[in-house]
Amino acid sequence: MYFTGKVFKAKAKTLDDSKAYVMGILNVTPDSFSDGGLYFRPENAIKHAEEMLKDGADIIDVGAYSTRPGSEEITDKEEMRRLSRVLPEIRKMTDKIISVDTFNPETAEYSLENGADAINDVSGKFNPEIASLVKKYGAGWIITHTSNVKSETEIKYKKGVCYSVEQFFDEILKDVEKFGIDKNQICLDAGFGFAKNNSDNIELLKNLETVIRPDVFFLTALSRKRFVGYLSGKENACERDIASRYLELLSLEKGADLIRVHDVKSASELIKVYNSLFKD
Repeated sequence: MYFTGKVFKAKAKTLDDSKAYVMGILNVTPDSFSDGGLYFRPENAIKHAEEMLKDGADIIDVGAYSTRPGSEEITDKEEMRRLSRVLPEIRKMTDKIISVDTFNPETAEYSLENGADAINDVSGKFNPEIASLVKKYGAGWIITHTSNVKSETEIKYKKGVCYSVEQFFDEILKDVEKFGIDKNQICLDAGFGFAKNNSDNIELLKNLETVIRPDVFFLTALSRKRFVGYLSGKENACERDIASRYLELLSLEKGADLIRVHDVKSASELIKVYNSLFKD
């Protein structure tokens, strides 16, 4: 493994592929699938962000709108209210990248105005409004394959899930180029668990190298997902970390640059060993 020149730019901050990175998940929602509202109170969220940074997170990803199956739909106003209680405080404590997990343009603009460096967009489509904001602020844009449907929706991929993901990435990158956005501002995510059944997720993971681009940053978000529970036999999401780490390692070996996780401490240990063996 060696540095090829691939980078991810988010405002004034840049990651390169000389090593792999950890993104720590901070859900400031009352109904997330994994932590069940543990960090809904601002003081708990801010403390957890501080802990993740100490444990080695390279990015903090703040989400105020749950995308788990059956989650409550909230207004942009409520999403921004939740973010306003934590985002400015987290910005004060670190110069590392902060991303906000949202597909709402108003929330994205608020976030980029108030400390966020990147938007983690799970809409599953090219949104010109989000694109305009990314271009205006020089922000990073994480774009996820979700088939533009709710996460619990099952889709039959006639040509296979890998083909669908690959075609989506092709179209997205063409749209990004046409819009005048630097591809170095883009990070792709195959969307494990979004509109994909267990077989789809397994097929995608086994063949992940076929959808990863050599010149565009790539994120895998496998942590504690339902299909990880299916593979490991763990019904409780919080008991899926060991299996998550194994699958994340597999994704890194196939070319991923960044892993999105709940347990930053164990993931940082994994990344440290991986970087020592294959990147340093």
